[in-house]
Order: sequence, then C-alpha cells, then structure tokens
Amino acid sequence: MEKRLGKGLGALIPETPMGKAIEKIEHVRLSEIVPNRFQPRKRFAENKMEELMSSIREKGVIQPILVRQRGEGYELIAGERRWRAARELQLEDIPVIIKKGVDDVSSLEMSMIENIQREDFNPIEEADAYRELIDQFGYTLEKIGQEVGKDKTTISNSMRLLNLSAEIQGHIEEGVISVGHAKVLLSIPNEYRRSKTAQTIVRHGLSVRQLEQMIKTKGSKTREHPQKDPEVQKVEEDLQHHLGTKVTIRHGGKRGRIEIQYYSNEDLQRVLDIIMR
Repeated sequence: MEKRLGKGLGALIPETPMGKAIEKIEHVRLSEIVPNRFQPRKRFAENKMEELMSSIREKGVIQPILVRQRGEGYELIAGERRWRAARELQLEDIPVIIKKGVDDVSSLEMSMIENIQREDFNPIEEADAYRELIDQFGYTLEKIGQEVGKDKTTISNSMRLLNLSAEIQGHIEEGVISVGHAKVLLSIPNEYRRSKTAQTIVRHGLSVRQLEQMIKTKGSKTREHPQKDPEVQKVEEDLQHHLGTKVTIRHGGKRGRIEIQYYSNEDLQRVLDIIMR
C-alpha cells in the first residue's frame, strides 16, 4: 500500500489531471458516524469550537469530513471538530467523503495530515501520534520522517516530551509551558526537582532564557559546593521556587548571607514585588 502522509491535500482527496476531485460528496446522518479510534488529537479548544459552531450555524458545514465504512455505519477519519460542532448544533446530517479501502494505518495517517496542515496539533498530541505509529503499526523513526517530511532527530525530540510527567505534559498542551521550556526541563534528571521547576515556570512566567540561567547557575554552584548541608540546600530550593530565580545561602554556623540573582531591571522589580508583598 502506498503511504501518502505528507503529500498534501491530494492524499485526502484524490484529483484528476485537471485538478478536480473524483470522489463525490454525500450526506450521512450524524448518528451513523462514530469517532476515530486512532484520533491523534485529544484537546479541542472551547473558544475555537464556539467560533466553528457560529460559522456552521450561519453557513452550514462547507467542507466535508472524511469517513470510512465500518459495519453498518461510518468511522471518522478527519474532521472531528466539524462533526462535534454539528452534533452540538443538533444537525441531522453532515457532508462526507467516504474513503474506500482505508485501513487503520491510513486512517491515522489521514487524520495526522489534516491536523498538521491546519496546525491543530499541540506538541503532546503530535508526539502521541508518532508513538502510536511506532507502537501500533511498527513504524521506525526513519519511516515516520519520510512520511511527514521531518528528519528523525526532530521526531525523536518530539517524542521525548512524553518522558515528562502528566502534569508537565498538561501544561504544554495548555500552552503554559513551551517546547523550549520542556527541552530544558528534560535536562533535569531528578523528577521532583523537574516538577518543582515546572511549577516555578508556571507561577512566575519564566522565559526560556531565565530558566536556562537558573539551571546553569544551580549546576555550577552544586559542583562548587557538593557537600552543602541538605537542610540548607532544601531552604535554597524552596526560596528559588518561591522567587522564581536562583538563590544561594552561604551559611557558616550562626552567620551567613542569602544571595538572590536577577537578570534584568524588570526581573529585579518582579523579585522585589514578591518579597515586599
């Protein structure tokens, strides 16, 4: 079977030499359609759904969804947002293109095509889709790269996001933590510290540069003072996560000092605001 992922709309709607679709559009009752078991997209932004429903309410479903025959009914291949919106509006039917001879692999591929073309995937959904192709269908990184037009290193880096905790993955899906932040978090081997650092990013809105500086400074200090008292180190970490910046405690018996780092005038003001609350 020829793989079509990454070849554009022609993979979704075959065309004649004159550029006209050869598959006809039909109307199918919504009750006859079930969701795609391999749908790589898990989140549907509420505001986007409202916009789509408003458009459908005014103009109807203009672009047909893709389905395949399954038993007595049909299974979605691509277009789940339109299908969900139509159901929410209690429409009786929806325009579809019924794809012939589509197996599970092709169904997942076509669903990925649409989401990639529309840039609807969040990074975690994209990584999940790649893992699905590997775990369920025996793809290699090289094969996925050929299909989606990306090198295997990019695919591998994408899938590394799945090594993060469910909490951090949730922040990435919500757009609170960026892929840039995630790459830095992956460099932290300790799961607890990784989680605390992610909380610091969310709480203080740290940029990737600020996060990198914080991690770099902490690493260098750890090498300089490997025997620091565990209790002092814990207080340092608690202050660091509370203030969203590097904190060093130099403790010598009954005396010492606390050093709080900042990276710009704005960052200084942010830290002062937290301290002076």
